[in-house]
Amino acid sequence: MTNKSLKVALIGCGRIAGHHCRSIGEVDGVDVAAVCDLIEDKAKEYARDSNVPYFSNYHDMLNDVPEIDIVAVITPSGMHAEHAGDIIESYGKHVIIEKPTFMRLEQVASTYQAATEQGTKVFPVFQNRYNKAVQRVKAALSSGELGDIRIMSVRVRWCRPQRYYDLAPWRGTLSHDGGALTNQGIHHIDLLRYLGGEVSKVNATMRTLGADIEAEDTVVATIAYDSGAVGDLEVTTAARPDDYEASLSIVGSEGLAQIGGIAVNELQIFSPDPNACEAHSEDFVGIKGHGAVYGYGHTALYRDIVADLNGTVPYPVSQDDCLKTLRLLHAFYRSDETGDWAEADSDQSSNRLGRNNDEISNLYRTPPS
Repeated sequence: MTNKSLKVALIGCGRIAGHHCRSIGEVDGVDVAAVCDLIEDKAKEYARDSNVPYFSNYHDMLNDVPEIDIVAVITPSGMHAEHAGDIIESYGKHVIIEKPTFMRLEQVASTYQAATEQGTKVFPVFQNRYNKAVQRVKAALSSGELGDIRIMSVRVRWCRPQRYYDLAPWRGTLSHDGGALTNQGIHHIDLLRYLGGEVSKVNATMRTLGADIEAEDTVVATIAYDSGAVGDLEVTTAARPDDYEASLSIVGSEGLAQIGGIAVNELQIFSPDPNACEAHSEDFVGIKGHGAVYGYGHTALYRDIVADLNGTVPYPVSQDDCLKTLRLLHAFYRSDETGDWAEADSDQSSNRLGRNNDEISNLYRTPPS
């Protein structure tokens, strides 16, 4: 592909869509081309901010704005595979897919296979990998500065009250959303692998304690790594009355690293070089009202997409990488379902997560007009 400005369209205009628009605006070589949402007023708001056309039917958008190169799929999680697959197969566009990428493991292979056949690409979103604190710890692990990992711990204490789940019928469902682990905790599950290496097995317990929803809002788990390291995970959206922290710590043979803050954005402890903490921390609270928990990683993500499509550097999240994070996600659910340890390197999906629910899917399906 030549180094022309890439045109991105957004389908789904929830809160994070504005974050995508702002991130695109900060990157050379990419522009917002159009936005779409089933609720026209939502699309109209972002269209006005970006000075682009808006649509309530993505088929109309892709037919009327043929210069679109990439579509960011920001629809309900349970619709990602269906929407992305249709956009790839019917229109031959690249797709960016927001977390948790897919709800079922088999959807990874089918979507990537469709993209291969159409000569397009799939770009999963794991923006917390780009955080300064995460990158500093990643470098320390790669260089041996922290030594061998002995214990890795994740702790997410966020608040999602009932009114959050009542905003839309897909929220809090196992078919289209998942609970605290799939919606909020997926980035931290990804960091368990990105920083700690491959997980061997997990033992999880899930509860719904703070809201009247189908899915879990609280999870605790024990983790065993292929390397022999161990870990623990605590993720909840039942904290009240606010978001408090999203932390990750590593006990290494040569030191301790702790990343905290609202969304793993502060390097709070780094024993090999305590002076590194300030330089490798970011203030996400400063963007409160614009999605503080999203951070700044989407900007770097769009730079990587431009670099990939211009043939400069491959996008850093591969199909295999995406699949392994989703396998780990499903392992936590399978463990809770069986009441026992679950192997993480398995293509067996959870019995619950991402199960079919046409009643909800039909609310978000968009037939050609």
